[in-house]
Order: sequence, then structure tokens, then C-alpha cells
Amino acid sequence: METCLASVLHGTRKQRIAEVRSVTSPGLPNMKPPSGHILYIEDDQDTRELVKYAMGMNNYKVIAAANLEDALRLARKNHFDLYLIDNWMSGGSGIELSKRLREFDSCTPILFYSGAALERDKQEAFAAGAQGYLVKPASPDELIAEVIRIVSAASRTKSGRVSLERA
Repeated sequence: METCLASVLHGTRKQRIAEVRSVTSPGLPNMKPPSGHILYIEDDQDTRELVKYAMGMNNYKVIAAANLEDALRLARKNHFDLYLIDNWMSGGSGIELSKRLREFDSCTPILFYSGAALERDKQEAFAAGAQGYLVKPASPDELIAEVIRIVSAASRTKSGRVSLERA
């Protein structure tokens, strides 16, 4: 039975974190250097912590923001390899954030990781500049696989080998 991040959100905070750890790191911690730098925008603190942990166990350095304004401030000050965005957040929407990010950063890929599951939500995200859309709940493995796919496609694009659109 595969554990989903959403199912981990039940129970105490320690139980949820322990369950994510058991799914993402069955052995010793991975001591490799970071694979990429991700800005994760999510208004739910528990989800932010769980995703940060899962991504960290897979060699990604994650900086999290809880709202649109903090995300924009961080994006302007730092280089990221991926923007990982929830569609629902304080101060605006993921769609609005994507459009505003694209005003000053047309290269960094955007992956939506959201409970907004309607086809319309996905199409709006792609129209706003996203390269991927993963509906919650998704297993940590699914999330990590999608992050790897999109970051890899963006790296190839920077090398001039493929197009970034909807990688």
C-alpha cells in the first residue's frame, strides 16, 4: 500500500513526519550534494514541512513561502531550479503567482502541486506558464519523479536541446 502525502496529514504532527520519513528514507540519509534549489509555495504549514522533508531526503534544497508576496520576494532575490506551487494560497492564487513570476523569470520551470483537480484548473496553470501539474494527494515518489522530470527537461532546455513548454 503506497502512502500518500494526504493520508499522512492525519494523526499527530510527529506521526505524519515519521511516516513520510519511512516512505522517503528507508535507509541511511543521502549525503549527496543538492540536486536543485526549489521554491515551494504552500499555505498549509504541515504540508510545507512534509514536502520539504521528502524533497530534502532526495537531495533538493527547498525554501518555502506561505503566500504570494513572500514567494515573489524570494523569487526576485534567489535563483531557483523549480517553482513548486499550490494553487490556493494567502494573498492570491497559484495562477496569479505564475503570471507574476513570468513577468521577470521566463526560464525557471513551474510545477503545480495542488488539490485543485479540475481540467480547467490545469489548463489555467499551463496558460499561466506552468510545465507540469500534479494533483494532491500524490505519493512522495510521484512528486519527486515529476520534479526530476521537469528540472531535467529545464536543464536540457538551458543547454539548447529541447523546449521547456509542458516538458
